[in-house]
Amino acid sequence: MTSAPDRLRSRLLPNTAPWRSSRDFRLVWTSGTVTLFGSIFTMTAIPLQIADLTGSPWAVGAVGAVELVPTLVFGLYGGVLADRTDRRTVALATEVALAALSALLLAHALLGAPSVWPLYAAAGLAAALQGIQQPSLEAMIPRLVPHDQLVAAGALLSLRWSIGGVVAPAAAGLLIATAGAPAAYLVDVGTFLASIVFLARMRPVPSARDAERPQLGEFVEGARYVARRPDLIGTYLADLAATVFALPTALFPFLAEDLEAAWALGLLYSAGAAGSLIAAATGGWTERVHRHGRVVVLSAALVGAATAAAAFAPGLWAVLLCLTVAGGGHWIGDTFRGAIWNQSIPDGLRGRAAGVEMLVGSAGPALGDLRAGGLAARQGIRAALGTGGLLCLGSAAALSAAIPALWRYDRRAHRVGPAMEPAP
Repeated sequence: MTSAPDRLRSRLLPNTAPWRSSRDFRLVWTSGTVTLFGSIFTMTAIPLQIADLTGSPWAVGAVGAVELVPTLVFGLYGGVLADRTDRRTVALATEVALAALSALLLAHALLGAPSVWPLYAAAGLAAALQGIQQPSLEAMIPRLVPHDQLVAAGALLSLRWSIGGVVAPAAAGLLIATAGAPAAYLVDVGTFLASIVFLARMRPVPSARDAERPQLGEFVEGARYVARRPDLIGTYLADLAATVFALPTALFPFLAEDLEAAWALGLLYSAGAAGSLIAAATGGWTERVHRHGRVVVLSAALVGAATAAAAFAPGLWAVLLCLTVAGGGHWIGDTFRGAIWNQSIPDGLRGRAAGVEMLVGSAGPALGDLRAGGLAARQGIRAALGTGGLLCLGSAAALSAAIPALWRYDRRAHRVGPAMEPAP
């Protein structure tokens, strides 16, 4: 008979079945974790370099605008590639290109007088490469684990973001403070090389239409499928609400100054990830939830409320607590959005649908950085933070009323295999 503590652990701790059952899932998970760690070092170094060179919140927020167009263009084509070519090959080739880009950033940082425009150029090129890569990475997951493990797989993938997000920003801030930006870029190059080794050990993940030449016009077919699914559209809008309005990372270098705690910049970057990690580490409950759409909406509301509360928090530790709660809300929303996508989209359309997800997932933070930086430049850091949180909260309320298909979404009505359509 199972003891009460064992039952409690099984209800709270994440399910590791996908890790145990699939060698290729372990390789993808490990590759992504290593890459994420190094990429966060670079994502911390670039805004800090721009802030040091310009002293402008607008200039830091503009990084998001530079990333937006390449993400839109290459995310579309990346989705088509994921449905036409070997998904592992696409992921591996772009990982090599991203490693080369990090090496160029390292060389630029070693210059005696680095300039701003190469940082913007690198951000745009990285966005293009990630736009090509991400749909293939996302679309391969349902091919690597059984259908009944997709929620657990999504939780484990979110867990790696949480782990990296807690450890890497604090470590990056400390490393940059002591050894400078070149050291951060050097770490990124090393992690990319390790990630390439893991991806190279995977088995191929070919498309059913591998022999045909990819055509960008095929994206229209995937867009039409998404347009017929208001529940999917609702997940994208919920993600946009949370990231455009309530993901204020562009404000952190200036928020640290406002709080008179420049030393705590790494903590500000890590707070959201700490909340995600807490949610992931106690996420065993996610597999027992059936109404995924409802949780997506409520998680966006939680993110908005916590972000708005951070604007009125009286000191550093209160701000960190609010950002930690917001991070937990982001993790919950990401996990259940991913479950809806993987459970209900047929394999032949998964790459192009992942392209849409990539556009939304990247455009949201990019637009959010631009919004936050522009508003902060005009009205102040706290106003930008509070306005965003309230807009996110209001958007979640509007979504629950405007898209009832999302609110009613129940995973028991959607079960697809590699070549199956959703159940009616």
